[in-house]
Amino acid sequence: MTVLDQSRAEPALSGSSSLLLRLHSWIVTGDHKKLGIMYITTGLIFFLVGGIEASAMRAQLAVPENDFVGPEVFNRLFTMHGTTMVFLVGMPVLLGFGNYLVPLMIGARDMAFPRLNAFGYWLFLFGGLLLYYSYLGSTGLYGMGSAPDVGWFAYAPLTAKTFSKGNSTDYWILGIMVSGFGSITTGLNLVVTICCLRCKGMTMMRMPLMVWMMLVDGVLVIIAIPVLTGAQVMLLFDRYMGSHFFDTEGGGSALLWQHLFWFFGHPEVYILVLPAFGFVSEIIPVFSRKVIFGYPLMVAATVGIGFISLGVWAHHMFVVGLPPWLNAFFAASTFLIAVPTGIKIFNWIGTMMGGKLIFKTPMLFATAFVGLFVFGGLTGIMLACVPFDWQLSDSYFVVAHFHYVLFGGTIFAIFAAVYYWYPKAIGRMLSEKLGKWHFWLMMIGFNMTFLPMHFSGILGMPRRIYMYDADRGLDLWNMLSSIGVIFQGLAVLFFVWNLVRSYSKGEPAGNDPWDAWTLEWSTSSPPPDYNYNPLPQIRSRRPLWDQKHPDDPDSNYE
Repeated sequence: MTVLDQSRAEPALSGSSSLLLRLHSWIVTGDHKKLGIMYITTGLIFFLVGGIEASAMRAQLAVPENDFVGPEVFNRLFTMHGTTMVFLVGMPVLLGFGNYLVPLMIGARDMAFPRLNAFGYWLFLFGGLLLYYSYLGSTGLYGMGSAPDVGWFAYAPLTAKTFSKGNSTDYWILGIMVSGFGSITTGLNLVVTICCLRCKGMTMMRMPLMVWMMLVDGVLVIIAIPVLTGAQVMLLFDRYMGSHFFDTEGGGSALLWQHLFWFFGHPEVYILVLPAFGFVSEIIPVFSRKVIFGYPLMVAATVGIGFISLGVWAHHMFVVGLPPWLNAFFAASTFLIAVPTGIKIFNWIGTMMGGKLIFKTPMLFATAFVGLFVFGGLTGIMLACVPFDWQLSDSYFVVAHFHYVLFGGTIFAIFAAVYYWYPKAIGRMLSEKLGKWHFWLMMIGFNMTFLPMHFSGILGMPRRIYMYDADRGLDLWNMLSSIGVIFQGLAVLFFVWNLVRSYSKGEPAGNDPWDAWTLEWSTSSPPPDYNYNPLPQIRSRRPLWDQKHPDDPDSNYE
C-alpha cells in the first residue's frame, strides 16, 4: 500500500481534532492572506474596545458637573482610547489590508519575507495585550494595577517618576514599542515585496494606486516609527537610569519629547490616511465604471504627500513659544501639503463626474470619506494659521478636526474596504440592507458627535477635561455629541452582525462580484494558498478588465 493509500485509509479526524488543527494552522501560518485577516480582525476587536472607552468618556461629558467617572478614571480612558485607536486599530487594520491585498494585486505568491510577516503580527498582538495588561499588573504582582493616564502623546513631565506612580507608564512605553517593532517589520516587508516581486509586465506605472499608497506608507513607517521608539528608550532611561533627556529639573527639555513625538506623530496621520486613499482610489473607479482620472498625478501626489509629511510636525507646537520664523516655516509646509491632497480630491471627483455611479455600500462609504475628509482637511488648514491656532489649540475644535480626518477619513475608508474585499476573502457577499443601515446610522451618529465639537471648542471648552460648569453654554453641544455616540454604537452592531451572519449565510460571491479590473479579482474567492499558478503576465493597468472587455475603447489603457 502506498503512503497515499495509507493516508486515505486513516479514519477521519473528530470535530475537536479538526478544529484544533485549523486553529494550529492559523497560529503557525506564514500565509499573507491569513495574517492579513488576523491583523484586520484583531484591529476590529480593539476598535470595539476603544469605542467602549470613548462611550464612557462621552457619558461623563453628556451633562455638566457629572460624576459618572472620576478624573483619574477619565484620564486613563482618554489615554487608552487614543492609544488604542492610533496604534492598535488604525495601523494594524490598514497594514493588514496591505498584507492581504498587495501580493494579490501585483501577481505575487506571498510577501517577500513570510516568517518576518508572521513575526510582525505577533509582535503587534503582544504589544497590545501588554498595554492592556496594565489594568492588572502595573502595581506589581500582588495588587490591582491601573491603566496609563498620561495621554496618548505622553507629554513630559507627566511621564516622570514623580508624576506617574507605579508602572502604568512603563506598560504604555513597552506596549507601544513592541507593537511598533511589528509595524516596522511589516513596512519593510511591504516595500521589498512591491519593489521585487511584481509579476511580469507590471511596471511601476502599471501598479494599482492601492499598491502605490502602500509603498509610500511602508517607507513612512520605516522612517517615522524608529524616531518614536528612540524617544521611548530615552524616556525609559529618564525613569530608571538617572538620565535627564526630558526632565527639566535636571536640565532636560520637555519640548524635546514633543519634537520627537510629533516628528513621528504627523507622518503617522498619513501612515493612517494613505492606505485609506488607496482603498478609495480602487473603489470609486469600479463603482463609477470609469478609469481613475489622472493616474500619473495621483502617483505624484502620493509621493509628494509622503515627502512633505516629514516636514510639518511642529504645527502641533505653535503655542509652545517657537521663534516666529519657525512658526512661519511650519505653517507654510502645512499649507503646502494641502496641494497634493487636493489633487487627489479633484481626481476622485473627476472620476465620478460623467460616470455611471452605482451606490453599493462600498461606494457609499467611499464617497462619504471624500466629503468628511475634505471637511476635516479644511479645518486643518484653519489651524495651520498661527494666530487661529493660538486661540483654539487644545480645545475641542482640535478634537473635532482630527476625528473628521482620522475617523471620518480612515475608519469610513476601512468600512468601505471591508464591504468591497470581504467577498474576496470569505467568498460570500455582505448584506446590502444591513450595510446601508450601518452606513446611515454611522453618518448620522458621526456628524452628531463631532460637528458640535467645533462649536464647543470655539466657545472655549478645553480638551482632556472630565467636567465643566453649567453656566459655560456648553450643555447643548456636549449633549448632542453624546447622543451621537448612541447612533454610532447601533451602526457598529449592524456592522458586526453583518460580518457574522454573512460568513455562513451570505450570498456566494463568485470570483469577481463587482466586475472590477485589478488582479486580485482574477483568482477564486477565497484565493488559493499559492495565489497564482502560473504567475500572471499583464500589459496594462487594468488587466482583468481588458481580458473581459476586449472591445472596450479604454482597453489596454496606460
